[in-house]
Amino acid sequence: VQLQESGGGLVQPGGSLRLSCAASGRSTRNLSLGWFRRAPGKEREFVAGISTSGQVKNYADSVKGRFTISRDDANNTVVLQMNSLKFEDTADYYCKAAQTFARAISPASGGTDSWGKGVLVTVSA
Repeated sequence: VQLQESGGGLVQPGGSLRLSCAASGRSTRNLSLGWFRRAPGKEREFVAGISTSGQVKNYADSVKGRFTISRDDANNTVVLQMNSLKFEDTADYYCKAAQTFARAISPASGGTDSWGKGVLVTVSA
């Protein structure tokens, strides 16, 4: 599956952005999906993940209560709604598709995992 992120940009602290990740090549219906980010000079880190059913969601402590992950399998899309953005949310954001939820929320790559190319989010005054 090929993944393409969109929706990044420049936003002021306290603002909101909505990231989308569109999948092509196969349906997302049986895939677990995740969002990750890499800030300048740092390792890639987990942000949010969602199970195939959409019933199980997992968030990094740093974004809990501010970010919401959702999926729309009819349109092969996973969305990350980001509210109350902070300077430290500045990063390249990547979506990931995997066969299992455990792999979808792991920053490691392997097997049949798919990654998007990333989209830049800059939080600045």
